[in-house]
Amino acid sequence: MKASAILLSGGKSSRMGTNKALLKINEKTNIERIRDELLKLFDEVILVTNEPEAYRFLNVTTVTDEYPGKGPLAGIHAGLKASSFDANLVVACDMPFVSAELAESMVKRLGHHDAVVPAIKGREHPLFAVYQRRLLEETEACIEKGSLRLRHLLEKLDVLYLSEQDLEIYSNGPLDRIFFNMNLPEEYEQAVKQAGEEASR
Repeated sequence: MKASAILLSGGKSSRMGTNKALLKINEKTNIERIRDELLKLFDEVILVTNEPEAYRFLNVTTVTDEYPGKGPLAGIHAGLKASSFDANLVVACDMPFVSAELAESMVKRLGHHDAVVPAIKGREHPLFAVYQRRLLEETEACIEKGSLRLRHLLEKLDVLYLSEQDLEIYSNGPLDRIFFNMNLPEEYEQAVKQAGEEASR
């Protein structure tokens, strides 16, 4: 698919107490699981991190923030700048059960929109969403202004929001699983248990 997947691994993982991207789930690190899933369908996978040495084993294009310490918006900016394609899926590194199939369907819905963002049970998911590369200047302007919340960026854009009903048409698994993110040790334990059950089926 002529699109990039941008993996964001810049968070401090303060609630987890350790780097959640590098936690093991079924013999693979969490970030390897996400990379392998996305490589099924995406022509390019880009990792955005300010610790490139820790991720050398991934063998993907790796870039660092031009605006360190400015949160996910800076990660999106760095990823869009490095991307070879107009359509870009952004994925946070705390989603161990992401679906490349669902991501592909979101990319196909992008069309003329600036972004495609899932909205599950009233909660928007801008860190599993699709963005046009042309938003590079807009993201840079927001960062320069100190307007760092993703909501501030989305308010300026033509966004296609997809509800549960929209997404269920394309999903080959429960949405709660795909959008599960782990920030706490007990959520990591839950992910390990769920992945183990799936592997033994």
